[in-house]
Amino acid sequence: MIAEIVRLPLPGHDYLTGIFQPGATANGFVVLWVHGFGSHRGGEKALAVQQECDRRGWAFAAFDFRGHGESSGTMHELCATRLLADLVAIRDWLATRGYRRLGLVGSSMGGFAAAWFTRSYPEQVVGCVFIAPAFAFLQRRWDELTPAERDQWQRTNRRRVVNPWVTAELGFQLVAERERFQPAQLVAAWRTPALLFHGLADDIVPYTESLFFLQNVEYPSVELRLYKDGDHRLTVYKNAISAATGTFFASLLPGES
Repeated sequence: MIAEIVRLPLPGHDYLTGIFQPGATANGFVVLWVHGFGSHRGGEKALAVQQECDRRGWAFAAFDFRGHGESSGTMHELCATRLLADLVAIRDWLATRGYRRLGLVGSSMGGFAAAWFTRSYPEQVVGCVFIAPAFAFLQRRWDELTPAERDQWQRTNRRRVVNPWVTAELGFQLVAERERFQPAQLVAAWRTPALLFHGLADDIVPYTESLFFLQNVEYPSVELRLYKDGDHRLTVYKNAISAATGTFFASLLPGES
């Protein structure tokens, strides 16, 4: 199947840009790639998952969050509620195309967003795959600051972030929502099959965030795979991850395994 470019309008003249590849099977199932902080809908891991979906005849979609890639908006307005609003808009658009069962694949910040979306709409998500998920995305960013840095961020509403992948200025609303999105609250309500991948050498998001999820979720259908030499991106394992993603979703779809 050939993927099409989608420009999805949002209220207030905003829009999301993404790709959509229809499925060869009429099962209403679509795999949605959810990218990380400062990233975009493309990339090696996303392409590997897209190719796995194409091989299995499944629909695939990937969109840039606002403030990322080719979507509108800025990183300064980034916050958890905006991430979730973007995912709701994508869900609604996919439903107009006949795809109402979602398989979410979230990387880093995308894992955080996909997890909280699933907590809000569990009946619409068949299963989740998390790649180096940043479940403590908001709280960890706050905890890493000194009291003086916290005060300055709140007073100025600006916090400059520089890492190997992005240079951005973040607004205070990002961490102002942290009490609403605590990992302990997430795991307490979890009722969706999940497959997690994390590297022990991840120096961006500690693997202990995935371990906390595994250890504290009561729902039994959760698996964590750790790579001893894996870094945050896990690009070297993209083929293994995409193949395992296909097998995982197939096990959840009637007649697919």
